[in-house]
Amino acid sequence: MSEKFTAHGKCLCGAVTFTAAAVVKEIGACHCSMCRTWSGGPFLGLDCGTQVTFIGDVSSFSSSDWAERGFCPHCGTHLFYKLIGNQTFIMPVGLFDAQTDLVFDHQIFIDEKPSYYSFKQTTPTMTGAEVFAALAPKE
Repeated sequence: MSEKFTAHGKCLCGAVTFTAAAVVKEIGACHCSMCRTWSGGPFLGLDCGTQVTFIGDVSSFSSSDWAERGFCPHCGTHLFYKLIGNQTFIMPVGLFDAQTDLVFDHQIFIDEKPSYYSFKQTTPTMTGAEVFAALAPKE
């Protein structure tokens, strides 16, 4: 099990602040077309679990049947990607005040990654189909 820590952060204008109580130290990159459209490039996020508290107004957008994306309605900062099924927040790594001891260790939707960029680190990768299979409820 990954080591977890409590982290704090805020949006660009400071209107929204947050505390995430169970952040994992492993950064993941998502290459899906929705994340690339949303963020302008690959989405680099941290799994923050379900214990995230926001202070300030947060707007959200249901981007699919299984996820929603949150943002500050004042400055537009991307605050989270939340899996609806288990209420897990994946948050952009750049939002956090302290960004030490983090490790870039996985990439998802590798089958949708465009050829015009690549990362130096070698990490485990998953296709979109493999991600959905891993997230499927276990019977």
